[in-house]
Amino acid sequence: MEYNTQRGLIILKEYGRNVQKLVDYIRSIPDKKKRTDMAYTLIELIKQLAPIAKEAPENPQRNWDDLYIIADFNLDLDSPFPVPDRAIVFKKPTRMTYPQTDVKYKHYGKNVERLIKEASKLENPEEREESVIYIGKLMKTFYSNWNKESLDDGVIVKDIRNISNGTLNMSIDKVKEDNLFEKLYREKKKPHGQGGNGERGERGDRGDRKQRHGGRPFNKNRGHNNNHRRRDQ
Repeated sequence: MEYNTQRGLIILKEYGRNVQKLVDYIRSIPDKKKRTDMAYTLIELIKQLAPIAKEAPENPQRNWDDLYIIADFNLDLDSPFPVPDRAIVFKKPTRMTYPQTDVKYKHYGKNVERLIKEASKLENPEEREESVIYIGKLMKTFYSNWNKESLDDGVIVKDIRNISNGTLNMSIDKVKEDNLFEKLYREKKKPHGQGGNGERGERGDRGDRKQRHGGRPFNKNRGHNNNHRRRDQ
């Protein structure tokens, strides 16, 4: 018996070992024309059997490129597409640099700090005040998305002042009086009587049961006791 540990490695596992054996057989054929005909037949077989070929039928060149990769680029055929370059196929992608930026308040995010810096460049006092109000609403909304408790308006005013290096400043009394930092959206409240395990929901269910049974509490043993009375009579 032949074990998998004794077999060679599968180059492209998505096609399986049988396809790799067929490619090795095609390589052993001495006649080039016959090799080409067998390769065309194998490509059609791959299109029917391999899931990766079924998912991308609009790219026939990929099947031929995979055929050359399985053959270790040592396959002389009259292919309809050029032989792929080994250096390009196995070229490793360039490593992406991770952005190294310092964020003062990570619970607000980097974009909020960018908005504050852009708002600090505004010269019109009205536009600057409108920008601070909108940014304050964003900060309160973002904070509530990740935390259960609500953020105090005084903390938001202080954080905006610190991020803008004192350029943006607003009176906390004005913010609280007009509720300027109200969240951009409100949480949806559950309808009355649908509180799940709440007290109102339980009372509503009990009321429905009373109405179904003539206003009297349901007694599962009432019918059973009546039967006993009839038998006694």
